[in-house]
Amino acid sequence: MPINTPITCYLPDDAATTALGHLLATLLQPGDTVLLGGGIGAGKTHLSRALIQARLNRAEDVPSPTFTLVQTYEADDCEIWHADLYRLSHPNEVLELGLEAAFESGICLIEWPDRLGDLVPKTALSIVLRPKNDGREAVLSGGRTGLLQAIQKALPPHE
Repeated sequence: MPINTPITCYLPDDAATTALGHLLATLLQPGDTVLLGGGIGAGKTHLSRALIQARLNRAEDVPSPTFTLVQTYEADDCEIWHADLYRLSHPNEVLELGLEAAFESGICLIEWPDRLGDLVPKTALSIVLRPKNDGREAVLSGGRTGLLQAIQKALPPHE
């Protein structure tokens, strides 16, 4: 698969979305950023919650960061930053949250990434979720070298 070829997978239910989050939790490394696109209710927080809980390998309350803007979690090897930028009006507000430093050393999950403006990390993995039939479709693109290929290889064959 060429490096820039997006992956499209159908997630028929919440369990499939959770499974994708668990898969990503095994492949992401410190310094990885995931840009989560899609409308309200598309499954961005659900996917983030599954990924965070799997990476922490423990039961953890993972609320939506809609009102707090950022939630952080201590994993064994790095911090996980979960940000919801919906309420931001200018990319400079991202700097006030400390995300720029987190992009370098943590795993960052960013909902509403359009609010980042020019601050989007060059190696960010983009995941766009949208309704499809009774489930949702996920389109994955970008990411650091080899990440998309690792995801494609790890996905079940029917994906």
